[in-house]
Parts: sequence; structure tokens; C-alpha cells
Amino acid sequence: MCYSKNTMEIKNIPLSQIRRPLPRQTDPEKVNQLMQSIAEEGLREPIDVLEVDGNYYGFSGCHRFAAHQRLGKETILCRVRRAPKSVLAKHIA
Repeated sequence: MCYSKNTMEIKNIPLSQIRRPLPRQTDPEKVNQLMQSIAEEGLREPIDVLEVDGNYYGFSGCHRFAAHQRLGKETILCRVRRAPKSVLAKHIA
């Protein structure tokens, strides 16, 4: 399914509101490097999340997400795409 540009926005979302239904393993060294970079320069690239019925789901950006958690940040910059439940189901399948 394609997304039109008018269904995407960039915004800060609390980490606690982002559901990660497909946990992925992270490389601790990569997380450490990102922590240093984020602490010095901020997040360079937002993570992608789907917004379905007001809930946020993250499927990528696991290292950036983990770095934010370890830094004690409350929010993370996200590229949000609104989508129907059918799109979410395809990501989880």
C-alpha cells in the first residue's frame, strides 16, 4: 500500500507511547555509538512509526530507540505515517 505525503508528519512522541510488536536484537556497540552521537548532536534521522487508531507502532529504528531509552530521553523524533489496521496487520504477519 502506498502512502500519500499528506498522511505523514514529523513529531516528537513519548517513548512510552510507541509499541514495538516485533522486538529486534540490537548491537550494543552500535547503541553506544548512537548514544554518543545523539548526546552531542541530537538525533539526525527520525524513526518511522505507523499511527493506527491513535496508537503508534515502531518496526525500525531499534538502535536509535534503544539509545534514547538508555540516555533517559522521554521522547523521540518520529516520521509518522497514518495507516489503517490492514497495513498494521501486514507488518505484524
